[in-house]
Amino acid sequence: MTGETTTESVLVAGAGPVGMTTALALHARGVEATVLEAESADRDRSGSRAIYVHGSTLRTLERIHPGLGTGLVEEGIVWPTRRTLFRGKEVFSRTYDSPGGSGDIPHFTSIPQVVTEQHMHDALADVGIDIHWDAEVDTVTTSPDGVRVGTADGRKWESAFLVGADGGGSTVRNEIGANFDGDQSENAFIIADVGEVEDDPRPPERMFHYDAPDADGRNVLLVPFAGGWRLDIQCIEGDDPEELCSDERMREFVRDIMGKRYADNLEWVSSYYFLQVMADAFVDEHRRVLLAGEAAHLLAPFGARGMNSGIADADEAASAIAAAIDATTEAVVRDEVELYAARREKAAEFNLTAAGQALEYLQGENPVTVLRKEAAASLADHFETAGEWLDDAPYGPRGTPPIVSTGNY
Repeated sequence: MTGETTTESVLVAGAGPVGMTTALALHARGVEATVLEAESADRDRSGSRAIYVHGSTLRTLERIHPGLGTGLVEEGIVWPTRRTLFRGKEVFSRTYDSPGGSGDIPHFTSIPQVVTEQHMHDALADVGIDIHWDAEVDTVTTSPDGVRVGTADGRKWESAFLVGADGGGSTVRNEIGANFDGDQSENAFIIADVGEVEDDPRPPERMFHYDAPDADGRNVLLVPFAGGWRLDIQCIEGDDPEELCSDERMREFVRDIMGKRYADNLEWVSSYYFLQVMADAFVDEHRRVLLAGEAAHLLAPFGARGMNSGIADADEAASAIAAAIDATTEAVVRDEVELYAARREKAAEFNLTAAGQALEYLQGENPVTVLRKEAAASLADHFETAGEWLDDAPYGPRGTPPIVSTGNY
């Protein structure tokens, strides 16, 4: 196929949740897209990864493809209880009679990312959108009239617009010359999937444990999802993440934290240093390339802002492109794309700040923060607000990004 040139309305680089959402959101607006994916169709998608799907995300998916959001709801779970412990003592617990709220779309659902992706693949098939596998983007050239893309399979592509949803190592971002700078967490974090056991005795609750004795004083987060449990352990000074991720050591953690019957159900383990990074521009100089998801920003996972914000990027990118394609003047084309960039850059800044506050709170040794935690724990028996503060703080501040109505360009 070397030398062949294919013309498409819109190209999307990346077939993760953000790229697939972009294609579906464009189709919903009457614009067809072609998805280019670097990896093969049988790529490894092990690990639960982004398990917490916000209600706003579910509503977006339902809007762009009816049945997609509700399908995730039917297959996912909504856990009813939040519980927090401090050095072995419970300091907060709340169970909701209706944790998902009312209506077809709950406040959230807890489901493995691979299941979310399968539902998206089914939605793409429903509307006839194909993914071109083994088609890694190698080159991107933009002009006032559109984009030219070269892929590793030797093909050349032309389109009016390109959405770069090709992840943290984005070639699209590099090709348009956007810088990608930020910080890395001081501590490593270990993330493990633990499968369900028969007649599971654990209640379906999200549990955070500060300085957990069963984990030798490390912070521990335990969250149920459809099909199992997510176990997060924050490393402390002197830890060797590679050693702690060994099967033997992780089974010990699972046994001590969750119980002996879970130790043989360890399914997947990985360790990370979380990045807080944002591109300095979400669009190219000619306003023909739009970055979305991890190609535009990498966030620490506290508050589950990663995939959820990426899907919001995808929907707004599709809206901007659909409006730009219908525009009859170049000024309006530029304005639509610049408005996308202004809105999503502001959202990324908000999410980076929120996730960063949570990260600093968890890993920092600021004496004032340590004293506040200890004081709140000592007061929790008498003042529920003290316990609730301990329960909320590891996830960053609540709220949604501000909405901007004008560009920054």
